[in-house]
Amino acid sequence: MEQPRKAVVVTGFGPFGEHTVNASWIAVQELEKLGLGDSVDLHIYEIPVEYQTVQRLIPALWEKHSPLVSSGGLVVHVGVSGMATTVTLEKCGHNNGYRGLDNCRFCPGSHRCVEDGPECIDSIIDMDAVCRRVAMLGLDVSVTISQDAGRYLCDFAYYTSLYQSHGRSAFVHVPPLGKPYNADQLGRALRAIIEEMLSLLEQAEGQVSYCHPH
Repeated sequence: MEQPRKAVVVTGFGPFGEHTVNASWIAVQELEKLGLGDSVDLHIYEIPVEYQTVQRLIPALWEKHSPLVSSGGLVVHVGVSGMATTVTLEKCGHNNGYRGLDNCRFCPGSHRCVEDGPECIDSIIDMDAVCRRVAMLGLDVSVTISQDAGRYLCDFAYYTSLYQSHGRSAFVHVPPLGKPYNADQLGRALRAIIEEMLSLLEQAEGQVSYCHPH
């Protein structure tokens, strides 16, 4: 029987502040050119740097793609960090502390993503393992781990997605273009990272289904 195709949804952010060209969206467009192989349907979206749009758009994306994502796919959000010099895998999203104004000069009155949500949600993906596996590929890009996605739209989008998906999301921070990586390097790094994430999820789910025969 033919395996169902996996849906992988990857988002990048639009311009904000000094980032008139957002490296995250450039990297996602490069990933689209490279693709993720024949068994994966890749869907990419550019997200405006606006809290209220994120609160509406991310649940809508999950609703649209969840049947295919749940059959082994994944949602990955990509953002730019002016402080980053590596490609950074974020382990978790945070619910509280959003005080920075977005492109509409708005921030949530409660400074929270989800009222009554847990303070922190971890991704179900083992980011340490992804980092180790990508390092073994010998790419010309350094990949590191973080537990603080920054309490701005990146963290806000990640938490919103983790909450929606019960942890089946990932977030990748990229440095600004040319500091030090070009668009092609970022696109290839994203492809390698997402392929390793899918492989880890497949292994984990194989073990789960093996342990619980129905």
